[in-house]
Amino acid sequence: MWFKNLRAYRMTRGLELSAEQLEEKLSNRGFKACTPAQPLSVGWVPALGEGAQTLVHAADGRLMLCLRREEKILPPSVVRDLVKERVEGIEAQQGRKVYRKEKLSLKDEVVQDCLPRAFSRHAELRMIIDAQARWVLVDSASASRAEEALNLLRECVGSFPVLLPQTAHAPAAAMTSWLANSSLPEDLQARDECELRDMGEQAAVIRCRGLELYSDEVRQHLQGTTQVVRLALGWKEQMQFVLGDDLCLRRIKFSDALVKENDELMDEDRLARMDADFAIMAPALTAIQDRLITLFGGEDNG
Repeated sequence: MWFKNLRAYRMTRGLELSAEQLEEKLSNRGFKACTPAQPLSVGWVPALGEGAQTLVHAADGRLMLCLRREEKILPPSVVRDLVKERVEGIEAQQGRKVYRKEKLSLKDEVVQDCLPRAFSRHAELRMIIDAQARWVLVDSASASRAEEALNLLRECVGSFPVLLPQTAHAPAAAMTSWLANSSLPEDLQARDECELRDMGEQAAVIRCRGLELYSDEVRQHLQGTTQVVRLALGWKEQMQFVLGDDLCLRRIKFSDALVKENDELMDEDRLARMDADFAIMAPALTAIQDRLITLFGGEDNG
């Protein structure tokens, strides 16, 4: 359940639903497995996983939801080869050319024929609605996957306006300054990884791993139009992550001390342990998101 990524959205209006009311609305889009001819299915499952009775988990004014996604896997090369085989068969048997429109129709036929035999890929995505802090926190490094979950939520509740936060100072410029001047904020620790991008015509990307980030080698790259677009950091000995210029936190790793705080519940009720972990994780995620916004000059509402 511990988030591995964090993509945060600012709520522009409160969620005027109780946990019970939200539960009722989400139940209309509970997850259902793909039918044999269905390529994709998304829906809600209990936020605390197997054994939980409710889709929505509520604690300390926060709500957690979980989206499950099933997608049939059809390798493009397989589809392409089967379409080619059918095209060649038609051209040989009927002595005519198969053009683009018919090829697209044949591709649809191939996909429908293959779907019932295709393997499925399953994934779950959790999100936290922190109405008091006005954040929606999504465990996804992918903007499209996060938007997919938000769109389904909107479909269920009717309206749920959120925005990606915009900061007064560009994150890339701030992170570049931190490394160039060895001036990280006191509660952040530089680790050994960063990604640099030339913002000029070359648009070259340099990935540094296993290096001292304050070294001359790294600083030499931070000249001209090159900026830091990803930076591996630690925060308050609570978590480590890679911060991107899009404000997304990737590869989050919570400290052992934080994760083991509820170890006394390990052999007891699994749901009680997850509830206790949620009570620790959620405020930590809200806190780091608020802190980063502050470090980048606050939100730019203009």
